[in-house]
Amino acid sequence: MDYHFLGVGVLTWITFLPIVGMVVVLALPKEKKNAMRWASLAFTVLQVLLAGFIFAAFNRNLAGINTMDGMQFKELGTWIDIKSISWFGRIHIDYFLGVDGISTPMVLLTALISFVAVIASWKIEKSVKGYFALLLLLDTGMMGVFVALDFFLFYVFWEIMLLPMYFLIGVWGGPRREYAAIKFFLYTLLGSVLMLLAMLALYFSVSVVDPATGEKIHTFNMLAMMNPANFDPGSILAGLHTYWRYVAYVALFIGFAIKVPIFPFHTWLPDAHVEAPTAISVILAGVLLKMGAYGLLRIAFPIFPDAALKYAYPLAFLGFINIVYGALCAMAQKDFKKLIAYSSVSHMGIVILGLAAFNTQGMMGAVFQMFNHGTITAMLFLIVGVIYDRAHTRGLDDFGGLMNQMPKYSAVMVIAFFAALGLPGLSGFISEAFSFLGAFQTYRWLTIASSVGIVLTAAYMLWTLQRVFLGTLPERWKSLPDINGRELVALVPLAVIVIFLGIYPAPILNIMNASANYLVDVVKNGGALALMGR
Repeated sequence: MDYHFLGVGVLTWITFLPIVGMVVVLALPKEKKNAMRWASLAFTVLQVLLAGFIFAAFNRNLAGINTMDGMQFKELGTWIDIKSISWFGRIHIDYFLGVDGISTPMVLLTALISFVAVIASWKIEKSVKGYFALLLLLDTGMMGVFVALDFFLFYVFWEIMLLPMYFLIGVWGGPRREYAAIKFFLYTLLGSVLMLLAMLALYFSVSVVDPATGEKIHTFNMLAMMNPANFDPGSILAGLHTYWRYVAYVALFIGFAIKVPIFPFHTWLPDAHVEAPTAISVILAGVLLKMGAYGLLRIAFPIFPDAALKYAYPLAFLGFINIVYGALCAMAQKDFKKLIAYSSVSHMGIVILGLAAFNTQGMMGAVFQMFNHGTITAMLFLIVGVIYDRAHTRGLDDFGGLMNQMPKYSAVMVIAFFAALGLPGLSGFISEAFSFLGAFQTYRWLTIASSVGIVLTAAYMLWTLQRVFLGTLPERWKSLPDINGRELVALVPLAVIVIFLGIYPAPILNIMNASANYLVDVVKNGGALALMGR
């Protein structure tokens, strides 16, 4: 399937439109703050429309994962080609983009959350030009991660995202913003270094024949890395169940686990969330955490299926720790934002548990949970932002009785809270049920233990609702205005998606079905399917 506008592929457009927007924002005079806001909004709206087009035109029957024919909206061209000395070989890096059923929901989520983040940033007054330029650069980095099929290109996008996030927290954040930004940067950079080492080991282990010259060259092509036949005999990562393959898998796993974040690599997250501006918290929880789980699905599992299966139980156990530990930490919080941050740790544990099951239900539940958590947690952080903008406090014990004072705000809050605790009829229930259904087949007792997290989630969500929205309204909040139109424009689309997918989840499930099935086959059969092609 080949879609081009003005001779440029649709995935290039959706990835680099924010860069065009960034250039426009930087070109505007610094006093034209509103023009910068509207320009940023216009480019993110275009991105949402393109994501909608990809979603509509996507062929639900193609699996993708490790085959060129299964990928859709492909763009492949030479990016870097250096003819080197003979003992080192030629360095050839492709500009290779494509999507399948795993990445398409993430492309849609990234476009949607970026659009919502721009609306949530409307009241930013400090260095407006720099803020929106960095926000749009961050958008490109995130989108690029989900569409890149060349490991080198993937890594470039992964690192592009790091810099704007560091400044957006460090410059526009709360009182401890520098500490939170440096902690985020150092944790993520540690993961990036480990990922780089694994990437280089893969590059020097995998060779393909260049169709143009017939010469054998090393490659960063992820699809080539998923085929065991492409590993050079005697290379460091050749074979199956070798020491170095396990080392490389663990290095990749830690790199991605920091981003998820999986216990014990999670400690950067509460600090980053609490100090970040509302819109950046929305992006952080809505998209950035998903990049870690996506990295496992796109790179670690299909390239190292032997290691993925060997370490499946430890992965499931870490998922269980995330679920219960994250929920217990959330219950102990007095700060509204920190509570939502720890709830993200708990909810991402469900993703990890579903992935570790390595069956269709668990895999589909995990990817669907990634999408649903992105929309639900974005709503929760926006809800915190609305009250913080008015009251300038996030203390859960400072409020009470807000339901009477702010009825429209409370109505949106009820949808988000009950979706987060997994109420049937809202999107969170479907994905959590699928994840537990898949995990139960593989890890019965671990899944039963993990279900404690569901009870704890209901407990801290309802307790928060009771403390903030029910009871007597303190005298000092008698003049709090209700949610305004701009804030509703950010929240209502997310609420509609949460309700719609809770009642009728098929649009997302149908997109990922073929890819989830095939990924399970690839991992279970140790990459043997790659040899047959599909």
